[in-house]
Amino acid sequence: MDESKKIKGRGATRNPSPRYLDTSKTPVDDGWSVDPMWEPEFLKSSPATRFYPDKTKNLISTNQSPDIPFEQSINPYKGCEFGCVYCYARPTHAYLDLSPGLDFETKIFFKTNPVDRLREALENPNYQCKTIALGTNTDPYQPIEKEKRITRQVLETLLDYRHPVSIVTKGTLILRDLDLLQEFARQGLLSVAISITTLSTDLKTKMEPRSASPSTRLRIVKTLADADVRVGVMVAPIIPMLNDQELESIVTQATESGARFAGYVMIRLPLEVEPIFVAWLDEHYPLKAERIMNRIKDMRGGQAYRSGWGTRMRGIGPYADMISKRFEIIKRKRGILEESDDRRTPKEDNPNESLDRLHNPSTLRTDLFQRPVDQLPLFR
Repeated sequence: MDESKKIKGRGATRNPSPRYLDTSKTPVDDGWSVDPMWEPEFLKSSPATRFYPDKTKNLISTNQSPDIPFEQSINPYKGCEFGCVYCYARPTHAYLDLSPGLDFETKIFFKTNPVDRLREALENPNYQCKTIALGTNTDPYQPIEKEKRITRQVLETLLDYRHPVSIVTKGTLILRDLDLLQEFARQGLLSVAISITTLSTDLKTKMEPRSASPSTRLRIVKTLADADVRVGVMVAPIIPMLNDQELESIVTQATESGARFAGYVMIRLPLEVEPIFVAWLDEHYPLKAERIMNRIKDMRGGQAYRSGWGTRMRGIGPYADMISKRFEIIKRKRGILEESDDRRTPKEDNPNESLDRLHNPSTLRTDLFQRPVDQLPLFR
C-alpha cells in the first residue's frame, strides 16, 4: 500500500492489526490488476462505513474511577464514524479483533434491544439510581443515530423513570431530541457538554473529519441554552502546538453562546492511539510532529501516556500547570462555574449550590426516580 495514499474523510491514516491477533496484513503490489469491486476496504481511498448489530446483554457499564464524575454509562455504539484521530476509545476495537485505526471509524456496532435491556436494569430491586453518562467512549449522536435512534430510545426510557443523565457530544443530532432534553432539564435531571476542540475549520477537518463544524457546535450551545437546557463546553483534548492557543477563545465564544460551565482534558494516547496519532502528525504536520510529541511526553513522565488516576486527564509538569492556570483565569473572566468533572458535593454555604446541582453529573437529582407501573408486565 502506498503510505502517501490519501484516505478521504477519515481521521486515521493507517489500519494497524489489533494487539490480540498474532497475524498481520501487509498489502503488496504483485503486478496483477485487481477488480476494484474486490479491493479490500482498508485499501480504498474512500472506505465505506459498515454497521453491525452488537448482541447486548448488559446495557449499563459501571466504573469505580475516582477522577471521573460518573459511575454508570451507556454507549449506544462501538466505534465512531466521526473519526477523531486522537480518540482514546480506539483501542476498544481490539477487543473485537478489529483495528483501532480505520476499522474503528468504518466498522460500527450498535446495541440491540436497548429499551428491554435498560428496563431490566432499572427494574432490578437492587438498582441504585445514579447519573448515567451518555457519550463516555463514543459519540451517542454520530451519523448512524439518525437511522437507529438508539440514543433517543435510551433517553425516552430514562425519562419514563425520571432518571438523571449527562451527555457529551459533538453531534448536531442532539437538537433532534430537544423536546426530551427540555423535560429532563426542567426537572433538574440533565447535564449537557458540547465538545469543541478547535475553532479552525481546517484543523477540524483534518482531526475530526466527519464531525460538525466549529460554528455549528457553537450554534448547538446557543440553541440548547435558549431552550433552558443547562449546557457547557468541553475543550478536549488540548494538544500542544495544535489547539492549545485556542483555549481562551473557545471558552469565550462558548460562554457568549450560552455555555454555563467548562472543562478540559489533555490529550491521551493509550495503546494503539499513539502510533495512529504519530502517523497522522507525520502526514499533516511533519515539520512540528516531533516537537508536539516531545511536549506530550514531557507531560507524561517521558512517555506518550500514563494512566495514573488524578493525572491522566491533566498531565504533569510546567506545561500542564500553565494550561491549568490559563483555564482557571479564563473561567473567572467569563464568570462560569466549576467544570463538570468536579466530584465535590455542594456545601450549604455555597451560593451557587443550586446551579452546581444542575450542571454537575455527580449532583443531578436522584430523588425523582420512579418505576412506571405500566412496565411491570414486561417482566412477568
